[in-house]
Amino acid sequence: MLRLVRSSWLTMGLAAAALAAALPAAALGIPAPYAPVVIEPIGLPAKAEFDLTAVLERARRDRKQLYVYLGADDCPYCRRYEGFLAANAAELVPHFHKKYIVVDLRSSLSFVAGLVHIRVGASSLPYADFQRSIGDSRARLLVYPSVWLFDAKLKPLMQMPAGAGTFETVPEQLEILNLVQ
Repeated sequence: MLRLVRSSWLTMGLAAAALAAALPAAALGIPAPYAPVVIEPIGLPAKAEFDLTAVLERARRDRKQLYVYLGADDCPYCRRYEGFLAANAAELVPHFHKKYIVVDLRSSLSFVAGLVHIRVGASSLPYADFQRSIGDSRARLLVYPSVWLFDAKLKPLMQMPAGAGTFETVPEQLEILNLVQ
């Protein structure tokens, strides 16, 4: 009997693992109700470049700001934040849609800071140089998840926290969206 129970648990565990592996990549990242603009990296393996040019043009045209999310497909803290967004979509989505174009930069924990580049037009900057170019003078490593709020000219709207445990309640997320400092 014990052997049958163990076998059943093993079979269910394998089935769950197979199901998780079969889930589409779209299940990762910012949930669909937020209508994210997904930007996949180009230039691999030499660099993981994320081109913001088109989304900045759209932000100017639509008179919106950008909520740029850098998450990693293998980051448990990213999954937790994305789960929070999914669980609270009914309350949060209207606030996101009112002011922001949500941008989802799809990364991986294997992408070290020197590999990640941000492109705007003809300019492509490594992550650290990009951070400095937007006035973030903090000595920062590449941290997942990261969020930046920009206007349509890529001017930062506020200094953002990054990493695990940031803005994980609806009131905290609304403070971020409403630029409460």
